[in-house]
Amino acid sequence: MKQAMDMMKLMEAFDTEAECRAYMQELRWPDGIRCPRCNGETISRIVKRDQFDCDSCRYQFSVMSGTIFHDSHLPLPKWFATTYLICESRKGISANQIKRMMGISYKTAWYLCHRIRAAMNEADHKLSGTVEIDETYIGGKQRGHKGQLKSKAPVIGIRERGGHLHFIKANEVNQQAVYDIIARNVDKTVDVIMTDESKLYNFKMTQFRNARHESVNHSADEYVRYENGLCCTTNAIESAFSLFKRGIVGAWHRVSTKHLSAYLQEMTWRFNNRKNPYLFRDTMLKLIASSNVEYKQLTA
Repeated sequence: MKQAMDMMKLMEAFDTEAECRAYMQELRWPDGIRCPRCNGETISRIVKRDQFDCDSCRYQFSVMSGTIFHDSHLPLPKWFATTYLICESRKGISANQIKRMMGISYKTAWYLCHRIRAAMNEADHKLSGTVEIDETYIGGKQRGHKGQLKSKAPVIGIRERGGHLHFIKANEVNQQAVYDIIARNVDKTVDVIMTDESKLYNFKMTQFRNARHESVNHSADEYVRYENGLCCTTNAIESAFSLFKRGIVGAWHRVSTKHLSAYLQEMTWRFNNRKNPYLFRDTMLKLIASSNVEYKQLTA
């Protein structure tokens, strides 16, 4: 089903378990059902159990076997509806809201949201062209600047102008740690790197030494500067941070350090696909390709 999705289309197309399973089968095996164990093509259907039997290795499986849906007792229409809501909620949606809308317990809603977030990962994608880099701190409030930094979790944001956004939770913030994060997320052929005046950003002795490095001096109230035809600013990455923080304040209300990476992952997946008319389908493909995440893993 290659079409843009809205809530009415979703309700009409996937209001039964059978319709959901048929759609998942179409996404998972577009060229015909194959055995997930031996890749065999000769498959028999076990209609009463909604399963398949491989004639080659006798492995019995369903469309949910080996996916994030494995062993889930939640009806698939609720999976589909929650996935759509998370995809289309620009600032995120809370487990409490999902609980009320789906008519399920908070524990089930929380677990469901985290499983969907776990699938919203992207393959390694290095940014290039002109990139903006900045850091922020997520967490509770404490008096005093030093105490505030210790109580908050640092996040490095990297945004390619006209392209992708990466949010990375950092274990510590020093020049080497920040450089390592940048090296993993930015291609060495990058043309321009934009930062603020922080001493964290010094690329003279790194693989980015040939890139043009421009910084804006926020302490001197400089936020935009035009130089040699280039707009020097970090406003784009700062606006992405602002969107994430509005999600915390308005939707999630609080985010633990333990699960911060999952929320960052959700936000960047949605942001990077903001112009994708097939976001629901592509997210479903991610769910089908992801292995199950057990509750005890999330709460350990």
